Amino acid sequence: MSTADFQNLVLTHADQLKPFAIGLTKNQETAKDLCQETLYKAFAYRDKYHPDTNIKAWLYTIMRNIFINDYRRNARKNIIYKQIENNKFESFSDGNITVKEIQEVIYNLPSLFKTSCILYLQGYKYHEIAYALNEPLGTIKSRIHFAKKIMQRKLER
Repeated sequence: MSTADFQNLVLTHADQLKPFAIGLTKNQETAKDLCQETLYKAFAYRDKYHPDTNIKAWLYTIMRNIFINDYRRNARKNIIYKQIENNKFESFSDGNITVKEIQEVIYNLPSLFKTSCILYLQGYKYHEIAYALNEPLGTIKSRIHFAKKIMQRKLER
């Protein structure tokens, strides 16, 4: 399937995405963003589409997965924000860790790990960080993993 054929196929079904997005998000503006993200991912992962596959179902699956991932990410952020409001993080060991202590540990991370870690904590996905920093995905995953280990060691009591 040529690129033009794929674009025409996706764009003919693009209008049918909005009602589904509104049903998921219950918000007009968020639904627009979800539709745009879905179209972006469809074009970005065009090589994953098989011509004999139902394009509408493929687009709905992409949209549903984006929605679920965003929902989970926002749920994690809300937990962190609540902990920040209380100015304490529950520690697995014997007490509480203050936000100031966490910020200090992040600030003192080696520069090789700091940028990746900060972007990750801001909610960016691994592939987004890799693209922004122009680094391989595996390198970013490794840096974030080691940054977490360093932070964990320094925050243990």
